[in-house]
Amino acid sequence: MGRLHKKVAIVTGGAKGLGAAFAQALADEGARVATLDIAGGTPPPGGLALTCDVTDPEACRQAVAQITAQLGPLDILVNNAALYASLPMQRYDQIDPALWDQVMAVNLRGAFNMVQAVGPGMEARKQGRIIQITSGTVYKGLPNMLHYITSKGGLSAMTKALSRELGPKGITVNALAPGLTLSDSIVENTDHVAETRAKVVASRAIPRDGHPEDLLGALIFLASDEAAFVTGQTLVVDGGSVNT
Repeated sequence: MGRLHKKVAIVTGGAKGLGAAFAQALADEGARVATLDIAGGTPPPGGLALTCDVTDPEACRQAVAQITAQLGPLDILVNNAALYASLPMQRYDQIDPALWDQVMAVNLRGAFNMVQAVGPGMEARKQGRIIQITSGTVYKGLPNMLHYITSKGGLSAMTKALSRELGPKGITVNALAPGLTLSDSIVENTDHVAETRAKVVASRAIPRDGHPEDLLGALIFLASDEAAFVTGQTLVVDGGSVNT
């Protein structure tokens, strides 16, 4: 029996990349998993795959209602949906304000919309796990990705503040911060890989590439009862590049 037996989980941005890996890992531990993605996707075993734009609050509420009706009350939310791999690397003075707003809408407001959609149900049941997928770049900075890093920094701050609000209700809120991870989505953007891969590997205490499977143990821990007394924390999984 898996550590998440009969739990119900949502993974946003779950059609491919890290989101798909997260959804499969949760399912492997016994959870019933629904993925939300603007591109739809393939449902995990025994789960759902819904087309949903997380920047739309009503779409988030409707998706949560459908998942609850079909799979049961929600126990776990993984806020993974984000714009990163498709973003061009640009200096701060070259970023179009419309693109800045789009990154904030998906990466930051999308997580807020999902928390508003699932939070009341978790509060009513006095239990829940919210896991925000942030980034190790928040601690180090990264040139030419100001919009992305700013959005992830906001998500880190949201994690801390939200943990204070929801902790008395038995809900934990934590962040998982990967370093550069060679998911299928990242590998497709050769500019990111070419620009940062060698530098990132050289900065790590464990000097190798990171892969999606490197993140799964931390994800399952934060989603499980083993982390019942852990909240407001960010777990950086990047081979020791961030070493504070």
